[in-house]
Amino acid sequence: MTTSFDAGAEFDRQVRTLTDLGYPAFAGLAPERFGSALAPLRALAVAAGGGPCDPGTGRVSFVLVVTRTLAPIEMTMPRTVLHGGQLPGFVDRSFEPGALERFVTTEEVRLPRRDAYLLFDVERGEEFCGVVPNDAMKTVAARDRTLLTIEEGIALLTHFPQVLVKNKCFSLGGSRCGDRRVPALWISKKAPKLGWCWEGNPHTWLGMASAGSRAAELG
Repeated sequence: MTTSFDAGAEFDRQVRTLTDLGYPAFAGLAPERFGSALAPLRALAVAAGGGPCDPGTGRVSFVLVVTRTLAPIEMTMPRTVLHGGQLPGFVDRSFEPGALERFVTTEEVRLPRRDAYLLFDVERGEEFCGVVPNDAMKTVAARDRTLLTIEEGIALLTHFPQVLVKNKCFSLGGSRCGDRRVPALWISKKAPKLGWCWEGNPHTWLGMASAGSRAAELG
């Protein structure tokens, strides 16, 4: 069932989630200072309003994203879990040493010039399950939507574990390293896994996540 929620309350929940998972320590900040640093984004969430949100069907109104500058991927991925699960998420061994650092935001994806921001109108994109990733990414672009980065995918999973389920996992085409690999989140050994798949190889269980917009300030 699709529901609307209070945007301010939802923003506060996401800040608490990050605080409880140790994100302030990742950033080298006290919890109070971490919360204060994120506080200006609350007004942005409230101004945007509480749109439809149904994590079980893979769509949420907004996601609070903290970039790897403050919270490295190697630290945030193990803080993810499946809905109702307990096993920590992990980075697949197929990422050779130093590979994660080379997976950076693509030129088409324009991030706010902030270490934390909001991602709006997010979809995990199961309609693209079985579609060649290259074709899925072109379709997303044609709709004037934006592909998710690795950090954004982890943020989505962190705040809404319900989005990652069997046969409805998703690629993160907003982060690339210059070769044919496309990072993705799926389930392995009863836990979330950050891995990658080839851009020309479709998988019946892997869609393409996207969002409507990003913002870090009003106006």
